[in-house]
Amino acid sequence: MQLITLNEATAQLPNLIAAALRGEEILIAGDGDDVVKLVPITNAKKKRVFGSAKGTFQMSDDFDEPLEDFKEYME
Repeated sequence: MQLITLNEATAQLPNLIAAALRGEEILIAGDGDDVVKLVPITNAKKKRVFGSAKGTFQMSDDFDEPLEDFKEYME
């Protein structure tokens, strides 16, 4: 973990980003207090693909039929 002041971070931002991408945690301090932790994002969202699960599961033929337990509520 690397602790750096806000002024140093401003001057070295590209180097700090590269260090964070390598897996280092960077703390940026302002006025003696920790203000920001710079870490890489590891789980970026992937774009969803419509129909990508097609063929991976099947629904039973009676899927739309009323359930036995709820017949009295359906009448």
